[in-house]
Amino acid sequence: MKIVFLDEYSLGGTDLSAIRSLGDYVGYDRTLPEQVVERAAGAEVVIVNKVVIGRREMEQLPNLRLICVAATGVNNIDLVAAEEHKISVRNAVGYSTHTVAEATLGSVLALQRQVLYYDRYVKSGAYSASGEWVNFDRPTHRLWGKNWGVVGMGNIGREVARLAEAFGCKVAYASTSGKARTENYEQMSLEALLGWADVISVHCPLNDTTRGLIDTEQINLMKPSALIVNVARGGIVVEEAVRKALDEGRIAGAAFDVYPTEPMPADSPLLAVKDSDKLLLSPHNAWSAVESIEGLVDCIVNNIKNYTSGN
Repeated sequence: MKIVFLDEYSLGGTDLSAIRSLGDYVGYDRTLPEQVVERAAGAEVVIVNKVVIGRREMEQLPNLRLICVAATGVNNIDLVAAEEHKISVRNAVGYSTHTVAEATLGSVLALQRQVLYYDRYVKSGAYSASGEWVNFDRPTHRLWGKNWGVVGMGNIGREVARLAEAFGCKVAYASTSGKARTENYEQMSLEALLGWADVISVHCPLNDTTRGLIDTEQINLMKPSALIVNVARGGIVVEEAVRKALDEGRIAGAAFDVYPTEPMPADSPLLAVKDSDKLLLSPHNAWSAVESIEGLVDCIVNNIKNYTSGN
């Protein structure tokens, strides 16, 4: 069985020996779109993280039977074409649940407590020169007692809800799938949730329903003191709408780990926010704790083993 991994770099140099042992393995650090067909030729199993495999590629890869996505989201795979070509698509579920949830909480705490501003204040020498034992330049806020709204109550959203409750928050959620579920939290419409919450965190997949889900109209429903965090996929929360809302004081803060184009372009509206302390940005690495990457490798191994055993 030939196994090809087209973007090994996306796993941060972790040990891939468990995957290599499963077949005739070939790995590439990075693969350009025009290189996909040539490199995946003859492969029964192809592993990708962000490399796109669409209908055109599938039509030229007659041996391909399994696409392992080294991530949770599968928006880089043409699922309709895969079904037509009888190609199984298996993603990695649960490997980063705790890591992304912790990153979400960390972002909110950093914004609530003005960590960016006060860290810079002390390191700049301003605190030493002030002659004062405390500084009140920026008001800080506690998380306890706040309303936390979760958009997308999947595995990560549910873990965020659990952690938020542990910090003393009241939690409610909005579903983007339209599926009725029994949850331990009150379900609201997105509009009602945005108006109710002090914190909004986004954990839904990117699809035709969620693209542009939170734009200017929706942000205008939020409290001026509210925060919004997107650790799901770029494009769900409209960046320009957030920039304007931050600059105009219509929301208090935001955090992004994901972007419509990655890496973020130099002219991204988020880089033009006037008060950068209101905005926390990270390079799509909320998921990337060492332990999570090791768990991701285990997911890929299990997906290939289940495929070969017919499960």
